Amino acid sequence: TIPTLSLTGPTSKMAKRTKKVGIVGKYGTRYGASLRKIIKKMEVSQHSKYFCNFCGKYSTKRTAVGIWSCKACGKTQAGGAYVLNTAAAVTVRSTIRRLREATEV
Repeated sequence: TIPTLSLTGPTSKMAKRTKKVGIVGKYGTRYGASLRKIIKKMEVSQHSKYFCNFCGKYSTKRTAVGIWSCKACGKTQAGGAYVLNTAAAVTVRSTIRRLREATEV
């Protein structure tokens, strides 16, 4: 058999890292578990890459609060504070589309 390189095996010299806390491990035991779970959801969503409607790539990242920029095409667009498309914006967009289709027919 061919020996495989395992980073989690018993001979690994690397640190174990986090099991479930993820990005909020930096807060340690402070602030309480429930608050850290809420913050984890927000921080994971704000640091992830989103789909760009202009160029079709997953390269839109948060620049500042409510400002999202695509690294591929350079377009900047407004969005939510932690996610590009908020639930309210999706609802409004679908309602506008439905009303527009109703007036055309």
